[in-house]
Amino acid sequence: MLLAPIPFSRCLMLRISHNLSIDESDIEISFVRASGPGGQNVNKVSTAAQLRFDTKRIALPADAAMRLARLAGSRMTKDGVIVIHAYRFRTQERNRADAVERLVELLREAMIRPTPRRPTRPTFASKQRRLEGKKRRSDVKSRRGRGGVED
Repeated sequence: MLLAPIPFSRCLMLRISHNLSIDESDIEISFVRASGPGGQNVNKVSTAAQLRFDTKRIALPADAAMRLARLAGSRMTKDGVIVIHAYRFRTQERNRADAVERLVELLREAMIRPTPRRPTRPTFASKQRRLEGKKRRSDVKSRRGRGGVED
C-alpha cells in the first residue's frame, strides 16, 4: 500500500556544490512498509522512506547529467526521476534523513569532473629493469629442459 507523497514542510535549500543547490520542496517522500526482518513492527508500521526527485527541476550541466544517469543506474527512471528506497532504520525520521543524504551524495558525486588521464612514457631506467627481468626469466626457463647427469 503506497501512501500519498509528503513534501517537506520546510522550504530549505540543500547545498550540493558551490554552484548547485536544490529546494527541499522538490523532493517527494512517501512512507511504505519495509520488507525483511523486524517482527511485528515491520508488519504494522510504514517506516521505509521512498524518495522521488525529478532531475529536470534543476539545471545540471550536460556532462554532470550524464554522470548522474550513469551513477544512478536503475534508481533513475526513463523520465529522469531518481527513486531512492531507505529502510535501514526503524523510524521514519532516520529513514527520511538517510534517503536525503544518499540523494545529496549522489548529486555531489555527479558534479565532480574526473581528471583526464595524461599518457606518460616509461623512463629509460624502467625499460632497462623490465628487459633485465625478462632476460633473467629467459635464462631460468632455458636451463629447465636440458638433460641432467646420467649414471
